[in-house]
Amino acid sequence: MSVMAFDRPRVLSGIQPTAGSFHLGNYLGAVRQWVALQESHDAFYMVVDLHAITVPQDPAELRDNTRLAVAQLLAAGLDPDRCTLFVQSHVPEHAQLGWVMNCLTGFGEASRMTQFKDKSAKQGADRATVGLFTYPILQVADILLYQANAVPVGEDQRQHIELTRDLAERFNGRFGETFTIPAPYIVKETAKIYDLQDPTAKMSKSAPSPKGLVNLLDEPKVSAKKIKSAVTDTDTVIRFDEKEKPGVSNLLTIYATLTGTAVPELEHRYEGKGYGALKTDLAEVFVEWVTPFRERTQEYLGDQETLDSILAKGAEKARAVAAETLAKTYERMGLLPAKH
Repeated sequence: MSVMAFDRPRVLSGIQPTAGSFHLGNYLGAVRQWVALQESHDAFYMVVDLHAITVPQDPAELRDNTRLAVAQLLAAGLDPDRCTLFVQSHVPEHAQLGWVMNCLTGFGEASRMTQFKDKSAKQGADRATVGLFTYPILQVADILLYQANAVPVGEDQRQHIELTRDLAERFNGRFGETFTIPAPYIVKETAKIYDLQDPTAKMSKSAPSPKGLVNLLDEPKVSAKKIKSAVTDTDTVIRFDEKEKPGVSNLLTIYATLTGTAVPELEHRYEGKGYGALKTDLAEVFVEWVTPFRERTQEYLGDQETLDSILAKGAEKARAVAAETLAKTYERMGLLPAKH
């Protein structure tokens, strides 16, 4: 029996299936919050495979990575009875509302999206697809379909939420109240995790070297070694100071977030001890946390039938909401309803 409570505020968030293994930054920065939010909110979480195809993908790999993303979300603690977990392409209303929103968005408005500028600069403007250009508008549709009150995002996604609000208000103003105007849900205590070798850059798959990236599905001893080799500084005092000591501060953030221990308490605990002690202990903490996570992920992957059945139920729950929103949108715009 689902314990969905419809008087709760609704949140929606998505994760791309392109990375294979989640890394520590994905987990501590986003997925951990998703697990907490399913207790207090009516939560909709999706693996955004339609967003993934804005850049070329190997078909078999994309399918495998989509299942892998779902298995990791379940292993991290998402409960299909407490949230709606689904794959974006299983709900065709995303693409349908995406087209409506494309027709409502000004070309100049879409051109101002900073993430497109960054991504197309990396690929070269000639190779960037129209899908990459309009993906923030599909993101608008993702959010508005579920009448989400809030969208848990990082600071870098704030511009996309503003676009969502603008388009929802434009549609409501033109065609009548149809969409909930969502607010960004920027969790203040979200841990921002940095590269272990370059603690001024966010931990990311696209980093020039893999040495600073901690993948959750790697052999734990490989990750422990990376933690022990993390860049610190020439000083030996263990204190939190992002400006002067970014490497040590990053390690303290990871430690605090994984164990629930406050940073000042960790500073006190390591008073008079060297960086080696902090790194060794953190490596142990990480291995202890990640080992059961990897085992649970493999269990879910080994039972494809259960995984697919969870996704089928999730898509059914998502479509019940999405279809109602789309029908209302089409009707308000004057699209002729199909007779069955």
